[in-house]
Amino acid sequence: MLPTWEIAARLLLAAVLGGVIGFDRERHTWAAGLRTHMLVCLGASLVMIVSAFAFSDILQQWPRVVLDPSRMAAQVISGIGFLGAGTILFLRHENVVRGLTTAAGLWTVAAIGLAVGGGMYAAAVIATAVAWVILAVLRPIERRFLTRRAAPQVRVGFAGNASLAAIESVLAAQGLPLTEMVTRRRPDAGDEVSLRFVRGCDRGRLGGVADALRTLPGVQSVSMDLTPPHG
Repeated sequence: MLPTWEIAARLLLAAVLGGVIGFDRERHTWAAGLRTHMLVCLGASLVMIVSAFAFSDILQQWPRVVLDPSRMAAQVISGIGFLGAGTILFLRHENVVRGLTTAAGLWTVAAIGLAVGGGMYAAAVIATAVAWVILAVLRPIERRFLTRRAAPQVRVGFAGNASLAAIESVLAAQGLPLTEMVTRRRPDAGDEVSLRFVRGCDRGRLGGVADALRTLPGVQSVSMDLTPPHG
């Protein structure tokens, strides 16, 4: 059995390493932030300690009993999926999935906690440093060179039924290429029309499109989404 100071050291180190990863998620205001990552790493470390050392008395009393410390660790890796799934969101209006990076971070933090609980301090620290570089340092590079810009969208809310012919006439006058037009019924009985334009179109002209759409009969709101998706 581990001495008490060793158990405390492992649990504290796991919480600190989990907090390093969670700090980046907290800065970007995701649901799984600093405390969530610290708790996941702490819990995984405790499970590993229990799995490896809590049954030593049973092994002494029953020499023929064989325990596999990796079984509980395997359950942590598979069980962390439900928590990661809670951070993944599908945004219907934007037709994108967000939160995959946070879910992957939680899975990595759980593995780091298991490493700390198993006494592999160097592996845990190195993995934390690499994960932090991936999340914090590579993020500006990804945005600058690798991330594809999202297709710009304009959403038009109508008080009643949408006039698709009027919308098409406005778009034809503006000359912007349109890839998708989707009409949905809103809870307040009005229609909402989502217009998705091709990537790389002149976004400076979308303001003119929005102004022209606002003049259509029955239009209650016009909104534009020009931001790229991120995880």
